Amino acid sequence: MIRLKVLSIAAAVSLFLGLSACRSPYVETSIINHTGGTARLVEVDYPGGSFGTQQIAEGATYHYHFKILDTAAPVKITYTGKDGKIHTATGPVLDEGQQGNLAITIDPEGRVAWLPQLNPSK
Repeated sequence: MIRLKVLSIAAAVSLFLGLSACRSPYVETSIINHTGGTARLVEVDYPGGSFGTQQIAEGATYHYHFKILDTAAPVKITYTGKDGKIHTATGPVLDEGQQGNLAITIDPEGRVAWLPQLNPSK
């Protein structure tokens, strides 16, 4: 009986460790607004999906994480600037299974800087 309990506990620990080691790959994204005003209707399109927010105040950072669900395609951001105009920029190509960090910084002239720190898909 004691041997069976020990085996059950060992199996449970093994299962827990196995499940906790299996993590889905995701991209932690930060959108940093340095436009001099509020960026509105911000949308980011990535392979297999999109996300967005109503607004990001000047100097603020919006955080979001996502899983790349499709094969290689560029990421794109669209937002309405303080001038009321819609701005669009295309960034790096992302591929299914990649994971890591992606910083997107918008400057006062509407230019977008992309800083990907991504591990290749496995």
